[in-house]
Amino acid sequence: MNNEWYAVNSESLIENINQLQQFLERRWSTQQNPDQEIQDDGDPIVKIPELWPASRLETLYTTFSLSPFELNLLLMALGVALFPRFSALCAHLNHNPQMPYPTFGLGLQLFTNAHWNAFTPQAPLRRWQLLEVGTGPVITQCPLQIDEAILHYLMGESYQDHRLAPLITPLGEVQTESLAPSHSKIVAELLTFLDAPGSTKQGKIVQLCGWENSDKRAIAAAVGEALKMPVKILWGDRLPTERDNIQYLTHRWQREAALTQSLLILDLDGFNVADAAKGAIATQLITDLHTPLIIFTEERIHTPRNPLLSLEVLPLSYQEQLHLWERNLGEATQALNGELGVMVSQFNLSPQAIKTAADHLQKQPQTGLTLEAHNPIITQQLWQICRTMARPRLDDLAQRIDTKATWSDLVLPENQLKILQQIAAQFCQRAKVYQDWGFAAQNNRGLGMTALFAGPSGTGKTMASEVLAQEFNLDLYRIDLSTVVSKYIGETEKNLRRIFDAAESGGVVLLFDEADALFGKRSEVKDSRDRHANMEVSYLLQRMESYQGLAILTTNLKGSLDQAFLRRIRFMVAFAFPDLKARAEIWRRIFPPNLPSEGLSFEKLAQLAVTGGNIKNIALNAAFIAAHEGKPVIMQHILAAARSEYLKMEKILVESEIKGWLY
Repeated sequence: MNNEWYAVNSESLIENINQLQQFLERRWSTQQNPDQEIQDDGDPIVKIPELWPASRLETLYTTFSLSPFELNLLLMALGVALFPRFSALCAHLNHNPQMPYPTFGLGLQLFTNAHWNAFTPQAPLRRWQLLEVGTGPVITQCPLQIDEAILHYLMGESYQDHRLAPLITPLGEVQTESLAPSHSKIVAELLTFLDAPGSTKQGKIVQLCGWENSDKRAIAAAVGEALKMPVKILWGDRLPTERDNIQYLTHRWQREAALTQSLLILDLDGFNVADAAKGAIATQLITDLHTPLIIFTEERIHTPRNPLLSLEVLPLSYQEQLHLWERNLGEATQALNGELGVMVSQFNLSPQAIKTAADHLQKQPQTGLTLEAHNPIITQQLWQICRTMARPRLDDLAQRIDTKATWSDLVLPENQLKILQQIAAQFCQRAKVYQDWGFAAQNNRGLGMTALFAGPSGTGKTMASEVLAQEFNLDLYRIDLSTVVSKYIGETEKNLRRIFDAAESGGVVLLFDEADALFGKRSEVKDSRDRHANMEVSYLLQRMESYQGLAILTTNLKGSLDQAFLRRIRFMVAFAFPDLKARAEIWRRIFPPNLPSEGLSFEKLAQLAVTGGNIKNIALNAAFIAAHEGKPVIMQHILAAARSEYLKMEKILVESEIKGWLY
């Protein structure tokens, strides 16, 4: 609004209040001098200036269809708020110094155009809470006070409802000029739905389903810009818990939407709609709102009484991400030496995350100085930035493992090592095979890499997973099955969906440890529990085919896995019990270079028939025993640690295993 509009709006409002004040003074004079004949020119006529945009009084009058009587009551309450003389006039006219305020009863006495239904809860003044009705013995004697937000609005200020401020906030600045084509298509669908010719936006509800909140915010912001509607957001975790408070919230928002033509987002990302109480509150809000509404959800929700237009906000395609990276990196792209495609195939980032990562890279000191054709430092920096930004939200379902193991730590037969190296080679060449050579264009399913590590406990399955994650410079997440598997119907699938959806962002290797507990054979259906257990396995098989990252499954019992699941495994590595030569090599590598030792014979230590995991425990316990005695590690320390380990395993340490250790 310009200064001229602001001045005319305020002057016309004050002029109307002055005219009303003169009317009240004449009424007071008539009451003081009943015998005196005073010419009465009838009810005051509100003068609304011809402004563009319309004055606030005209907007309020037309938006809520106020009658002249209701408009005069509103102006009386406004006059009391602005001018002390109004309070004195009201007290005089009420014949009570304790009532310096307007009332419905006073309005009935003063105005010839008065009508009783102006006082009903469904009439505009009370329904839209333009006036606040105080307490009193009867409704006609209750004080009337103008709502603070309406007071500021009439005076020309931007509409701000302080009672909604803790719940509803402006969307804020969101970059919309660089929307990807797939997201622009969703914007076009929303505009067609919300702004169809001959229809009204009232009560139209859209549901944007997807994992990435920033993508949905950008789409909603673009819709608001196209419709010239301010966009505001209501956070699901701020919803009131009482139904009466929900009703109050909906009425206040309906008033704000009517005056500001705003578009509301209900952000239910992370909001447990499945919870009966929370779901009922959200459903009531959606049902009662009757204004344009965009709902953010991670998973599709169903509201039987409210038809929703549900749109899936999928992650960007490979080409869309590649284009955004090239545009945001600019000249720094050439320093990556063609490895940008590898990063795009690995890290599935949102447009905002890509922009942030590119900006962060270009602020690094090396980036500005060295933009030659190939700069491994810049490549490494960008990879690490992407890895950190893509780190999934899995802390409540998985444990991130700090990987330190390398290829030199693995002691495996040659065939098993070759398979692991083949996994590493295929994983690094995914961008070339899937994108450049076109395999992804033919079929988007089955592009993920799934490896099964089978063998006894302690044979190196987890260490091999660490080695691969370290080779790829990615995070390794071990899935906690106790938090995934649930006795409640549908919860296991939901937890699995959260795991895979979060992992799709990249930067992670999934490790399902002891996977036979989750991926067991589908059984014959004998009851509802068997049926739902089989549904969980079936859902998992589908997600394994569509997941485009690396998932490693470990099991001690290969035979317990479902055959349909085994067919979907690309790599299988059998971790056998280490033989004598392998155990000697494990003993040779298990001790750090700084460890003080004396007289250790790795060939004699290899006589212990234990796995690598047990060897690690024995070596570590022996080191603590030696440290406590202040001596270097000797065979006697390892013997004491071996006896403790065998007791833990409930095995007997036979003489042949320690023959020649101490003499």
